[in-house]
Amino acid sequence: MSQLSGTPFLKMNGLGNDFVIVDLRKSRARMTGEAARLIADRKAGIGCDQVITIEERDGPFMGVFNADGSEVGACGNAARCVGWLLMEEAGAQEAGFETGAGLISVWRAGDKRVTVDMGEPKFGWRDIPLAEETQDTRFVDVKLGPIDNPVLWGPSAVNMGNPHCIFFVKDAEAQALDRFGPLVENHPMFPQRTNVGVAEVKSDHLIRLRVWERGAGITKACGTAACAALVAANRRRLTARKATVMLDGGPLAIEWGEDNHVRMTGPIAFEFEGVLPEGL
Repeated sequence: MSQLSGTPFLKMNGLGNDFVIVDLRKSRARMTGEAARLIADRKAGIGCDQVITIEERDGPFMGVFNADGSEVGACGNAARCVGWLLMEEAGAQEAGFETGAGLISVWRAGDKRVTVDMGEPKFGWRDIPLAEETQDTRFVDVKLGPIDNPVLWGPSAVNMGNPHCIFFVKDAEAQALDRFGPLVENHPMFPQRTNVGVAEVKSDHLIRLRVWERGAGITKACGTAACAALVAANRRRLTARKATVMLDGGPLAIEWGEDNHVRMTGPIAFEFEGVLPEGL
């Protein structure tokens, strides 16, 4: 942690999903899971859902650490923030950078609005991954409640750079996501844990979504979850391939193109800047 002490950071958010972003391109310091956990602590640290690094690895690279210190491959809302920073730095209309889940392309979509090409969704049980082989990941054998009368069952599973489990419900607001989110996150079916969403389809072009993020808990918004929800809903023939996904923090525009790429458009916001303190 001493190497990181004194390093500048930016606090940003995408629809309330907030990040501490640390640019390490000119530093020898490296983020660790323990340092990320301390930084993300809302009582003892700076406080955020995820700690994001910008690194130099044959070009810009975005690292993503959840609040519990676990490192993951993708974060859609953070990708908008990092993309905006890189475009501002270069005075450009578009940018590209690598993540643990692959190459991300971004471009401006208005005043502090950014579109991100999130790539292609993955549906194979090994790709998500699941612990058991299943031929149809539109309906996964996960149940909550009594076996003969489950409260929730048959979610869809999608990988959008990280694993997602989406339950389709009649009323998203009525679901006790704070209670069952951690149970599903750590369900034996998901060997790498999973993000958990409850999605209420309101029309062909509107989905209400609440999200429990793996390693972070309930967040106001999750870009990869919004992409996963739209893709899963369309696979179940519940929506069109383009819809607004309304999260606790606001709306994201999601489109699953004919080229199989999912594109997400939404805002970014700057909160404040500072330097990482000694010892946190």
